[in-house]
Amino acid sequence: MNFSRTLAVISGGASGLGKAVAERVVAAGGKAAILDLQDVAGQALAKQIGAAFFKCDISVESQVTAAMEAAREALGGINLMVNCAGVAGSGKLLGRDGPMSGDFFDKVVRINLIGTFLCDKAAAAIMQNNTPNEGGERGLLVHTASVAAFEGQIGQVAYAATKAGIAGMTLPIARELARFGIRCVAIAPGIFMTPMLAGLPQEVQDSLGKQVPFPPRLGKPEEYAQLVQSIVEIPTLNGETIRLDGAIRMAPK
Repeated sequence: MNFSRTLAVISGGASGLGKAVAERVVAAGGKAAILDLQDVAGQALAKQIGAAFFKCDISVESQVTAAMEAAREALGGINLMVNCAGVAGSGKLLGRDGPMSGDFFDKVVRINLIGTFLCDKAAAAIMQNNTPNEGGERGLLVHTASVAAFEGQIGQVAYAATKAGIAGMTLPIARELARFGIRCVAIAPGIFMTPMLAGLPQEVQDSLGKQVPFPPRLGKPEEYAQLVQSIVEIPTLNGETIRLDGAIRMAPK
């Protein structure tokens, strides 16, 4: 696929990793639609870079379906779906205040895992009708997993479960949608400079960065976006979960 002709929908695109993807797509000459609950930030970014914005709770199927159709109309089609929306969902199975509530676990699963699934199927339903390029491609779905899918830490039981699920459904989706020429690839970031980490003291950020073997720093959202572009441009990247982590392997806590 030609990155400069990308018609991209980015969930969680108002900030962090998603914001970097939206900026890179538009800068390359493509079109982007941002789906996010952050209304003010989303509209501001869309105006700044020349993208479309649709307020959307990705855990609600009707909202996802409506937003995806609106994005299709605004962009003139969709050939890239990048799933960046999610929540950290930190909490212990047996915490200080007692066992984790089922409602909390369910909320994290509904946003991170089910939200990704809902965006995937809504985007794929549109992509299947695209005119294929010379290589037979009609579209690409990108998942955001995490190194927590493989080395979940204490306090990440809900988060790690969702990220493992996101990684786990990547290959089955890629295999199923191969007949349409739609690929599916997951990225598993390590410790990245996101809005959540940006609020931490500098010494804490430096300490986290030093845990990464090389380069010994936090990952940059722009590097995530750069990998998305590479995935778009390399057709044989399919059904895989790619670690983007500087060789870090997370400790138990």
